Parts: sequence; structure tokens; C-alpha cells
Amino acid sequence: MHRADHHQPAAARPFRLLVTGGGTGGHTYPALTAVRTLRARLGAAGQGLEVLWVGTAEGLEARVAANEGIPFATVATGKIRRSSNPLKMASPANVRDMFRVVRGILQARKVVADFAPDVVLATGGYVAVPVGRAAGRCGAPLVVHEQTVRLGLANRMLARIAARFAVSSESTVPLLPEGARARAVVTGNPVRPEVFHGVPAKAVEALGLYGFDPHLPTVYVTGGAQGSLQINGLVEEALPWLLTGANVVHQCGAAHADGLRARAAALPPHLAARYLVTPFVGPELPDVLALADVVVSRSGAGTIAELTALGKASVLVPLASSAGNEQAHNAGHLQDSGAAVALLGEVTADGLCRAVAPLLSDPSRRAEMAHRARAQGRPDAAERLVDVLLEAAAVK
Repeated sequence: MHRADHHQPAAARPFRLLVTGGGTGGHTYPALTAVRTLRARLGAAGQGLEVLWVGTAEGLEARVAANEGIPFATVATGKIRRSSNPLKMASPANVRDMFRVVRGILQARKVVADFAPDVVLATGGYVAVPVGRAAGRCGAPLVVHEQTVRLGLANRMLARIAARFAVSSESTVPLLPEGARARAVVTGNPVRPEVFHGVPAKAVEALGLYGFDPHLPTVYVTGGAQGSLQINGLVEEALPWLLTGANVVHQCGAAHADGLRARAAALPPHLAARYLVTPFVGPELPDVLALADVVVSRSGAGTIAELTALGKASVLVPLASSAGNEQAHNAGHLQDSGAAVALLGEVTADGLCRAVAPLLSDPSRRAEMAHRARAQGRPDAAERLVDVLLEAAAVK
């Protein structure tokens, strides 16, 4: 890498963005959407964009950056294992990882200084901590983006040194350290633009949904790319009842597809025709979401951003083991505003049926929930985040 030529007029050289964050899709894909949006914005004004992504070699961000053709650098990082017991906080694993964090900060300082970014975007994950702190030491403006209602640990550690702290919900602002609240901006969570261009008829064609009853609502069930054993089990138990009043597209994960197909084969033919099991939904996802009247899913930040931006009625089954119980908080936040139904605590097939039933039988209730969901959504989140990045760079 070469240092930026600071004697060159800013308008004549490409804008430099350093991105850090990853480990999961929740941290990685909002950053990628922001990069694409910034590139389009600058390109329309005749300016180029140079991006460097800093992450971990084994994280999702490494693969995403490679697929996008974005240069990638790695720094050491460590996981701090939280505990209410101070003695456990001083565990050998935590001590070892603290040394890795210190080494990562030194590595990150060199990376940031060599790249000389106009602005640094941190989206969370442990790798964001050393890079964010290095940005502060190098005088590069740091923009932190939080995807969830509650603050992630990495972003909380960076809040005091961030030039701007972008949040996805108004509810997050009071959770920031008091000194950081004045620098908070509500942007929403960036959503891939292709999600907004789905066509229901294309989903029917792509997935061969010709046995679906057009007079019935369609339910899309998803547990994420790998599927969810919990959600799959609930739907399998509820399936005969569910199919009497709905068509169902069930994205179940590769490991569960054969078992669910066997279950479908035992159904009466007229019900089986309304049920599609698929291991994975790929490029046709925007079309499936456009077709769906009700979505049954987990409540990760990315999912919530898409469902609210599109305005979809949903029944949410939070992942109990999510960090800081964030999925339950996400789901509860939407339920409190009438924008979703959250199934919290112990979830049964009967509970799922009771939650879904009114949405299937009452189109006006379904439409009201969709309206309230849309009111929570921020479809322009990527553009808002790009505004924040450019503003932070301008006051560098």
C-alpha cells in the first residue's frame, strides 16, 4: 500500500474509505451495501473510490471483499469473554486474547497510517476495536454503525472516539455513553437495493409454484442460510393446519430438506401442492419476499431491516443464543409498535399457529401490521449512512 498524496487536490484523487467489521453477515452486508452506495454516489459526481477492508482471514468479510474485488488486510484480534465474576474475566483465554488485541492495535495503526483514509467505517465485530482505535490515533474520522437496537460490545468500546455514531433505531441513542449521544445519527440499517425490486410472478416461475392457490395468502418461512432446527420443527408440526389456509415457501437449510420433503409426501395431495421445501433461496429472494404476505423468521438485524423496509407482516422467533439476547430485543421492539408478533420464551407449534392465524384470516389486520412495519423501516438507510460518511470526511 502507498500513502495518499496529501498535496493532490481532494477532488482530483479518489475518495479513500477504510472499512472494518465482520464475523457475521449482520456486520458485513451493511458495510458492503454502504460501499456500493458510496461508489455510485461518487461515480455520479465524477470521483473514484478506493476501498480497503480490514478484517480477519477466517471471517465472512474476507470472502465478501474478495468477491467484490476489494483489497483486504488482516490484523490480530481477540474475543473478550464477558462474565459478572471478575476472576473469570481474568481467565487465561481472556488474558491471551488481550495480548492479541494489543498486537492488533499496533498492526492496525500501520494499516491506517499507510492507507490514509478520508474516513473509517466500523460496523462491529471484534476486529473493529483495534482498527477503530487506530483511526483515532491516526487522526482519521471514525464512523461507527450499529445494526441492532442494543449496542454490541465492540461498538460500545468505540462510541467515545467516534466522530459520528450511526444507529438503526431511535431507541439506541439513550443507550450510548452520554458524551456520544450528540454525535449520534439515526440512519437505519442498509438494505441491499435489489430487495426492493422483487416481482411475485418471477418467484412462481423460478420456484415452480404452480400448485399454489392464488386465493390464499403465502407464508415465507426462513431460518437463515443454514436453516433453523427450531423453526423447521415448529412448522413441520403445524404444517397440516397451516396449509389449510395458506401456501408455504419453506427455506429450511440443506441439512433438513430431505426430512421435510418426506413429511410433505405424506400430506394429502391438495395440501402438498401448496408447500415448497427448498434448502436455500438465492437470487430469487426479492421475488419470494414480494410474493409473501406473512414471513416467519428469526429476528436478526438484517432480517428486521428488510422486513420493515418492505413493510411485511411477520411472526418472529428470536434465536435464544444471540449475543446479548439481541434478537429478542429486536423482535420485542417491533411487537411493541404493532409491527410484528414476537414469540418469546418457550415456543410451541400451537403458539406459532395462534400467532399466524389472525394474519392469515384477516387481510385488514395483516395490512395494518405491514403498515406499522413499514413505518419502522428506513429504505434509504444506505444513502443516509453515505451522507454521514461524507460529512465526517469533510470536517476531517
